[in-house]
Amino acid sequence: MRTIVLTLCLLVATTISAQEIHWMSFEDAVAMTKNEGNTKKVFIDVYTDWCGWCKKMDKDTFQNPEVAAYMQENFYMVKFNAEGKEPIEFDGRTFNYVPSGRRGYHELAAALLQNRLSYPTVVFLDENMKMLSPVPGYQKVDPFLQIARYFGEDIYKEQDWKSYAGVGK
Repeated sequence: MRTIVLTLCLLVATTISAQEIHWMSFEDAVAMTKNEGNTKKVFIDVYTDWCGWCKKMDKDTFQNPEVAAYMQENFYMVKFNAEGKEPIEFDGRTFNYVPSGRRGYHELAAALLQNRLSYPTVVFLDENMKMLSPVPGYQKVDPFLQIARYFGEDIYKEQDWKSYAGVGK
């Protein structure tokens, strides 16, 4: 009996850890997209340390097992602090931290968010690091998965968002 309980606990622990998102740096994601045969897109969670909705989305959405499994399978997952101070080299340009008021911002965050510094915002990039779309605001599990599948399964190439999401029906 003890062996069965121990085995079940081990199985549950393995399943839970297998459904966790493994975040990487922006630089690591760029490097991964350069691998021959790469088929994964890039997902960037642009956040700040003080953003309560960012923390809520981490807890409620990204820790959901279905979200974690889908995102890990289809995307390189990047967690990007919009107020990070380290310079980042990308696409022939150096992006720096810009002090501004009480808080500053990172130029890469501004570029990814198309100068609309609103948090949380998630950004979807294709396999070649080209912008697909920023998506601002807190997203619950089901709406988030709908958006993720739209980009992850290349539905955006065949169908506009309004048709896919049933907007206006």
